[in-house]
Amino acid sequence: MENGAKFDFDLQNRILFKYYYGDIWMETIINTWKEALAEEIIPNNTVGFIIDYRKANICFNPERHAEVPDFYQANLDVFGNKRIAFVTDNPRDIVYPILFQSKDRGYTSQPFSTMEAAIRWVQFATEMVWVK
Repeated sequence: MENGAKFDFDLQNRILFKYYYGDIWMETIINTWKEALAEEIIPNNTVGFIIDYRKANICFNPERHAEVPDFYQANLDVFGNKRIAFVTDNPRDIVYPILFQSKDRGYTSQPFSTMEAAIRWVQFATEMVWVK
C-alpha cells in the first residue's frame, strides 16, 4: 500500500479534508502540512479541518504526540480559532487524537469515529461564525 496524504476542499462548507493512507509517521504528518502551506493549498476562507486516519496505520510513538499540536500552534494564522476533527475507526489509533487534543491552544480539536459526526461538529463552528 502506498503511503501519504491527500487534500480535498469542500467549497460549500469551507472545510479542508486531509486523508491519510498507508503507514503514517510523524514526518508524514508534519511534512504534508508544510507542503500544503508552501503550495498555498489551504484556502483563506477555511473554517475547519477534518483529518481522516481511517485508511492509515499510525506508526509513530505516542510519546511524540506533542509535535502535531506544536505545529498547529506555530501556524495559528492558518489553524487559529478553527476546529480540527480527527476521524479514526481503529480503537488502537484513537489514543493519538486524544493526546493531540490534550495540547490544544489557539484552536479546538476533537476525535471522532465517523465522518458524519466530524462534519457536523466542524459545521457547527461555521454556524456559530455566521450567528455572530
